[in-house]
Amino acid sequence: MQHAAEIALIKGDGIGVDVSDAAMAVVDAAMQKTGAGSLAIREISAGAGYYQETGNDIEPDGEAAAGRCDAIFLGAIGLPSIRATDGTEISPHLRLREIYQLYAGIRPVKAYPNAPQRLADPRAAGIDFIVLRESTEGLFYSASVHNRSEIIGDDEVRDTLRITRATTEKLHDFGFKLARKRKQRGSSGTLTCVDKANVFHSMAFFRKIYDEVAAKHSDINTGYSYVDAQALDLIRRPWDFDVLVMENMFGDILSDLAGGLVGGMGMAACAEIGDSHGLFQPAHGSAPDIMGKDLANPLAAILSGALMLDYLHEKGASEKLADAARLIERGVEAGFAQNRIRPCEFSGDMGTKAVTAEVIAQVNAI
Repeated sequence: MQHAAEIALIKGDGIGVDVSDAAMAVVDAAMQKTGAGSLAIREISAGAGYYQETGNDIEPDGEAAAGRCDAIFLGAIGLPSIRATDGTEISPHLRLREIYQLYAGIRPVKAYPNAPQRLADPRAAGIDFIVLRESTEGLFYSASVHNRSEIIGDDEVRDTLRITRATTEKLHDFGFKLARKRKQRGSSGTLTCVDKANVFHSMAFFRKIYDEVAAKHSDINTGYSYVDAQALDLIRRPWDFDVLVMENMFGDILSDLAGGLVGGMGMAACAEIGDSHGLFQPAHGSAPDIMGKDLANPLAAILSGALMLDYLHEKGASEKLADAARLIERGVEAGFAQNRIRPCEFSGDMGTKAVTAEVIAQVNAI
C-alpha cells in the first residue's frame, strides 16, 4: 500500500459516535508518535438513526464505498425503538460481513491489572487468549441477511447450520497463523479446536478439516475441546488457553462469556477479517441510554483501533503502523497498572473523554 491508508468510518448509533471518536483520537496520537502520519477518513452514514431519517440503513453506495477503503471501522449499530418493517433490527454491518466474506472474527480476551476480575484464583490475572469465531457460516447461515430459515406455519421453524470446506480451511489456516504470531510474542502457540464433533456431522467435518490444516503447521500445538466442556474450562482454567477456533454460534456465546471474565463488554475488542477486507468494532451494543452522557467505556473501540493498525501493517503498510498498535496496547496496560484508567463501567470516576485522554497521555509517555 503506497498511499495513505483510507478508513471507512461508520459511527452508527448511540455510544457508537462517542467511542468511534475516542478510538480515532487514540489511533491518531499513536500514529503521530511513531511517525506514521495520519489516516484518511471516509465517513459513511449508516444505522438505525439513519434508517429512521431516510428509510435506508446505509447511505447510497455505502457498502461499495466501504469496500474501496483499506479498512472499515464501526462504532455500534442499532436502537431498540427502531425496527425494519418486518420487525428485525437494523443491521447493515451484517450485510457488510457477508458481502466481503469476513470469515475470521477475532475476539481478544485479556485481563488488566486493577480491572475487575470475576474469578478469585490469582491465576486469573494472567488471562490472555483469543476466541476466533467463524463469522459467515455456522448456525448464523440461517439468520443472515438472506433469511434462510424455513418457517412452517405457526408449528415449526428449521434453521440450517452450514460448514463448508472452502471457508473452514481458510479459518483454520488463519487460526494457526494467528497462534504462530502470538507464539513469537511469548504465548504458548496453541490452537484449540472447539466443536461438538461427538454429536453433529457438521462439527466432525469442522474437526476433520482442522486436522488436515494442522498437518501444514507442525510448529503449532494443537488441542481439542467440546464446546460444553470449553464453557466449563473458561471458568475453571481460562489462563491455560491461547487461541480457540470455533463455529459462529459457539463463538458468539463463548466470546461474551470470556468477556465477562475480564471486566465486561466495554473491553471487548473485535476484528472481522476476510481475504481482502477487514472490519473493526467494539463488540458491545449502542447503549442508547448513556448516549452522549460521557459514560461509555471507550476501551473496546480503542483496542479495536489497535487491531486495525496491525491489520493495515500486514496488508503492506508501514511497520510504523504495527508500532502504533503496540503503543496503544502498552498504553492501556500501563494506564491500568498505574490505576490511572478507571472507567465508569467498572464503578470508576472516569467517563469516555477522561479515559481517552489518559490513554493518549500514556501513549505519549512511552
